Amino acid sequence: MNAIERYFGINGENTTIKTEILAGITTFLTMAYIIFVNPNVLADAGMDKGAVFVATCLAAAIGCFIMGIYARLPVALAPGMGLNAFFTYGVVLGMGYTWQTALGAVFLSGCIFILLSLFKIREIIINAIPTCLKQGVVAGIGAFLAFIAMQTSGVIVNNDATLVSLGDMTTFSPAMAALGFIVIIGLSYKKVPGAVTIGILLVALISLLTGHTEFTGIISAPPAIAPTLMQLDIAGAFDVGMISVIFAFLFVDLFDTAGTLIATTTQAGLVGKDGKIPNMGKALLADSTATVAGTLLGTSSTTSYIESGSGIAAGGRTGLVAVVVGTLFLLSIFFAPLASMIPGYATAGAIFYVAVLMMATLKDIDWHDLTESAPVVVVLLFTPLTYSIADGIALGFITYTAVKVLGGRFAEVSVPVWLLTAVLLAKIVFI
Repeated sequence: MNAIERYFGINGENTTIKTEILAGITTFLTMAYIIFVNPNVLADAGMDKGAVFVATCLAAAIGCFIMGIYARLPVALAPGMGLNAFFTYGVVLGMGYTWQTALGAVFLSGCIFILLSLFKIREIIINAIPTCLKQGVVAGIGAFLAFIAMQTSGVIVNNDATLVSLGDMTTFSPAMAALGFIVIIGLSYKKVPGAVTIGILLVALISLLTGHTEFTGIISAPPAIAPTLMQLDIAGAFDVGMISVIFAFLFVDLFDTAGTLIATTTQAGLVGKDGKIPNMGKALLADSTATVAGTLLGTSSTTSYIESGSGIAAGGRTGLVAVVVGTLFLLSIFFAPLASMIPGYATAGAIFYVAVLMMATLKDIDWHDLTESAPVVVVLLFTPLTYSIADGIALGFITYTAVKVLGGRFAEVSVPVWLLTAVLLAKIVFI
């Protein structure tokens, strides 16, 4: 115990091993929904659901262990919401690429992320991207998630005249999706640990009791991971049309991770007097390395989870929290039968809940400055309506540069933004 306390600096952070373990359990409960949601989302891309379940648990465990042991921060990782939806509905179903090629694109984005971290270029990129676009991308992904949740659960349906319309809310699937969402919101407002997981399991139980789902068990040996293990197509990801996709995976993961680390370490009181986050470089390496490992196992981008704040609120302050979360993810691989009984409409409410959280970034937009707010609205609307995070980002950058220049605020457009705008414009025009 003394060795653990010394390694993680537990005494120096005025915490205890017991507190760190309880904080880790709390964090796990708030983000355990991903082991149910991620297999459902990636299965729509044609991936084996059981293999993705195992890959999800293993990728999360790897990320948590690296973050906890190497970076020594109380931040947990798992395959990210939003990026998994872009993977399936944007790249595979929307653009027509195979899931193997999409995994190859995620792999390349992770490798670039590692290089950016090693050569300390990430700070230049983070500082160069306008704040409004960072916030707009987060909100746009939130809108994208909400659209997907409503579509897959039947809350909205196809309409030849108007493209979409409200589905029959009296049928089982949309009614259960709505119930799950309401339960999750209510429990989250009451700050109940594991609110999202409780909402998912409640809907799954109702589905089971009403005969809409067949009982297959709770615990078993882990499913085979062979259908997704080392199945990525890196060569296919070098297709010119994948440039914007790789950029989108990299862009979203980079800023999502940076934002999560800033928020959680500030909450934990770990930020130094100089405003710097301890072991920031190591934390970003943990994130990018976990993404690369995840693609080899068979899952989309792995990223830091804002839900780590729940464990911090419970007193967690060191990397031991992340190690506990990683251990619990490892143990979760034995609950594959439970995960297989979770229908899509049971996770739709959770996805919509995540969308609500992501939309909160809109409160920080300067709505009185049209050159700031217009690009945000473009990203917000075009991301779900084009069914592509990549297209939403591209149109947002182009709009930002155009309105700043036409508004006579040329100096506010940095050189990196100019370069990114040129590349993204060329992609839209010529590819």
